[in-house]
Amino acid sequence: MPGPPSLPRAAGAETAALVTQVMDELNRLLTQDAAHPAAETCDETDARRRALVRLRVLAGVKQAVRRLEDQAASTAVAHGAGYPELGQAVSMSRQGARHRWPGLITNGTHRPYPHPTPRSS
Repeated sequence: MPGPPSLPRAAGAETAALVTQVMDELNRLLTQDAAHPAAETCDETDARRRALVRLRVLAGVKQAVRRLEDQAASTAVAHGAGYPELGQAVSMSRQGARHRWPGLITNGTHRPYPHPTPRSS
């Protein structure tokens, strides 16, 4: 059975650069109102507040991306992918993919991936 199509290394690097650019812009848009100080001066309190707002936004983005990864992995398995292909798609080993999505593939059949409940802070 042939493996999944792989992205050329340049395409992977271009994708990573584009995602970084999009994330920077999203972060800027989501934090601009909450993080800009009223005065033009930037003291340590304002810098700390902006950094914490950015951290909160990025944590939310990471959680959303994990859900999308889970959905994509589940769909790939539903269409015949195994742990080796899942691992290759996310640059990890088969064992890493099995650890990331335990029980997603059992006896050659697909089980919907249970989405973990978000941890409370």
